Amino acid sequence: MNKILGLAILVAGVILLYFGYTEYNSTASQVTEVVTGNPTDNAIWFLVGGAVAAIIGLGVLLKK
Repeated sequence: MNKILGLAILVAGVILLYFGYTEYNSTASQVTEVVTGNPTDNAIWFLVGGAVAAIIGLGVLLKK
């Protein structure tokens, strides 16, 4: 059961990383980055959330 949960969290993390990557490369984020020097908050939250979820998912999968 834990393996299924770990896999689900890992998949959710990868999906969030994908959304963060596409948001980071979007036109709105690029314009915001030119004006403010920082990408949009959504891009950062998606990337951070995806990375955390992927790490937790891997931890649950690899735990004995």
